[in-house]
Amino acid sequence: MRTWHDRRILDLLGVEIPVIQAPMAGATTAEMVIAASEAGGLGSLPSAQYSVHQLHEALSQITARTTRSINVNFFSHVKPDADPAGQMRWRALLAPYFVELGLDPAAPISGPGRAPFDNEFCEVVEEFRPKVVSFHFGLPDRRLVDRVKAAGAKVLSSATTVAEAVWLEAHGVDAVIAMGFEAGGHRGNFLTQDMTTQVGTMALIPQVVDAVKVPVIAVGGIADGRGVAAALMLGASAVQIGSAYLLTPEAKIPDLHADALGRAGDASTAITNVFTGRPARGVVNRLMRELGPLSDVAPAFPTAGVALAAIRARAEEEGRDDFTNLWAGQALGLARRLPSAELTVKLFEDAMAALGAGSAIRRL
Repeated sequence: MRTWHDRRILDLLGVEIPVIQAPMAGATTAEMVIAASEAGGLGSLPSAQYSVHQLHEALSQITARTTRSINVNFFSHVKPDADPAGQMRWRALLAPYFVELGLDPAAPISGPGRAPFDNEFCEVVEEFRPKVVSFHFGLPDRRLVDRVKAAGAKVLSSATTVAEAVWLEAHGVDAVIAMGFEAGGHRGNFLTQDMTTQVGTMALIPQVVDAVKVPVIAVGGIADGRGVAAALMLGASAVQIGSAYLLTPEAKIPDLHADALGRAGDASTAITNVFTGRPARGVVNRLMRELGPLSDVAPAFPTAGVALAAIRARAEEEGRDDFTNLWAGQALGLARRLPSAELTVKLFEDAMAALGAGSAIRRL
């Protein structure tokens, strides 16, 4: 009857077991975050699905129901410059789909897309003072990072290569999330845009562990206890799990997405940029097959998705997932359908059993 021996990561994150529920914009709910944290892991709330006001409301709800550690995740991309010519090329490529669905391809489009971490989001962090704040696509301006740390939060960020991990450590992160090529959703890459040289999880983890002194958190291709055990054996201090939580009752995804996950196998996903303008892994559908999966015409993140909104909505009304981003990782087929709290505990118990370290958690 043993707990995970890496007190450094447990104390850093303020958790009992080294399992982080991944922040998944559009799927993660407050209930999922609370359940994962109450189970002894680290629940993660993705701010990318919220406005500043909505984030404030979500954190108010979460902190009213748990006093345990939570992670608040932010995107740290740079807003792209205006590119009217590029947007016109993208609209022209999408025009046949608009016509097919009875929509006007020349109708004005608008939408905020995903907002990067800024002063207003930082003020929410300073008010709620979460134990952990994580970033995707590198880090925001150093002054904002310093404010986050001054608010008492530990800072994490994703790396998809050793070079990105070294860069993150040099810029002050408290732990690196080593994101393998198998992971679902948006890639965390920020020093490279070359998807042909991205690294698999089990090759990436030990190389990042050897290259940095801060703890390493493994993510990508991990959906059961065997995967958790393998990551820990390779030197990871903790794991972050995404796709498995998509199957929990606390997840909030469209029925079309859930149906696609139910059909998905090991070779059902691909990396694509046609939904948002940044590479992300999801279940292959019509848009990915016909325009991508990686397209040179897709405009910069997050503007590509704004133009898709109308045809996505109309197709979903007709029961079609042709234009819906169906984010999922390659290990989805290994996941068990369990409530978030049970999943969090089982992932760790099964890993400890696989490692010969006992099968029960002793509450600290």
